[in-house]
Amino acid sequence: MTRASRQRTTGGSAVQAALRNLGWLLASRGVLAVLSLLYLGLATRTLGIADFGRFALVSGAAQALAVLVGFQTWQVVVRFGMDHRAAGDDAALGRLYRLCMLLDGASAVLGLLLATVILAVWRDRLGISAALLRDTILLTASQLLSIRSSAIGILRLSDRFGEAAAADSLTPVVRFVGAVLAAALMPTLHAFLWAWSAAEIATAIGYWILLVRSGDAALVWRARIRGRIAADNPHIGRFLLNSNLVSSLGLATKQLPLLLVGGFVGPAAAGAFRLALQIAQALAKLAQLIARAAFPEVVRAIRGVAPAEIAAVLTRMVAASTIGAVVILIVIAGIGKPLLVLVGGDASYGGAYWLLMWLAAAGSIDLAVVGLEPVLLAADRSGAAMAARAAGVAAQLTLSLILLPRLGAAGAAVGVFSASLVGAILLGATVRGYARSRAAVA
Repeated sequence: MTRASRQRTTGGSAVQAALRNLGWLLASRGVLAVLSLLYLGLATRTLGIADFGRFALVSGAAQALAVLVGFQTWQVVVRFGMDHRAAGDDAALGRLYRLCMLLDGASAVLGLLLATVILAVWRDRLGISAALLRDTILLTASQLLSIRSSAIGILRLSDRFGEAAAADSLTPVVRFVGAVLAAALMPTLHAFLWAWSAAEIATAIGYWILLVRSGDAALVWRARIRGRIAADNPHIGRFLLNSNLVSSLGLATKQLPLLLVGGFVGPAAAGAFRLALQIAQALAKLAQLIARAAFPEVVRAIRGVAPAEIAAVLTRMVAASTIGAVVILIVIAGIGKPLLVLVGGDASYGGAYWLLMWLAAAGSIDLAVVGLEPVLLAADRSGAAMAARAAGVAAQLTLSLILLPRLGAAGAAVGVFSASLVGAILLGATVRGYARSRAAVA
């Protein structure tokens, strides 16, 4: 076999492997997406617009904290663990796993401290009454203590996407069961917060059971770091910092707009915004799934595929994802309004249609360029990915703060769209420059 044919085979197999990984993720997420709409519908109908808005603000704040303080250790495990696994160095792999799990634990502690400060200072602005404080703390603690990024990375490094999908499925399943029980037996905001807390804990337990059964946990117990991490994993500190900043900046396009709407407009408006965001985030979740499925294969492709082949693979990936994004956006445009009313159980939710369209358009852009950020991370250009995200967030915050007092929740939705547009343009330009530089060197 010639070198060129080997490169073509490598590029093709990478795409096929990424699609296989994605298939495992989508197989679980298809049914789970339906479950998410069902449990969200139960929450909106049971709680009403105002209480659902308070529930959205509480759960959104807890998720925001988890993302803000959490390191993207799953990317670290995949990026650096691949070399250790290829070399058969279980000791270095165990040290990497142990470091990442310690970082997850530190993130949880830091998050709990930040949560204490936030609840003490901004509790009233978030619509959290004294009666809700205990359950808000419970949900926030369960969200933080169940940070499982390292476990996700370990399973993905081993191409065990089926097992990861099974563990992830516990979150919506437990939420759905909890929502049904809450609606039937205790139709209060407290009960729904308990259900969401139970879902986080159950998912974390599921991941740990998988790691123990597979023997990966044993590598962690035996590992001793002792200053070897930097030698084992060159530039790990820079990669960890940049990937965490990229994730934290991505938070601005997901949870921060909801909190801004709650602070500027009130809990009822936050409830309508949350419902529109949930439907639109189907696109964002699809983009996230593709990125997670592709990342291990992108790391392999960057090392084993010729520069010209990388450009061709990226072109096909962007073309396919763009077509899919346009199709989904057209579908949402057609069924969005009746879907909002159906899930919300109140005709007033139909007024969130244009919020939904702005948010769905942002999700479409993210889906179209989903393959670009993993390329930069795999090529050790995480700083460029961070800069693109930062520029998008700056545009979003500027527009949101200007438009929220004038347009209400629509101002936040326009801000989310601007972040996706600016970020996509910069990511595209950066990846294009990277591909050209690789081709010039070859």
